[in-house]
Amino acid sequence: MISKDYIILAPEGIHARPATNLIRLTKKFKSVVSLKKGDHLIRLNSMLNILAINARGGETVTLIVEGEDEADAAAAIDTFFGEELKNL
Repeated sequence: MISKDYIILAPEGIHARPATNLIRLTKKFKSVVSLKKGDHLIRLNSMLNILAINARGGETVTLIVEGEDEADAAAAIDTFFGEELKNL
């Protein structure tokens, strides 16, 4: 299991467009990918799940990746949070 904290760099937070891109990215991997904000833990397989946690700019979320290709999935999602999210 890989767990890593991220600060949401996009001022608008995770809205519909980045949520869609994040779901598409996680579907490329066999690992189970989850996101935690406060007491809420959701799987990154549904737009409604992602929008329900209401992750806003400047807030911290925790990514949890578990499965056979977790290292590759975590690296790809790290790139998403570090570079792509702020441009969406």
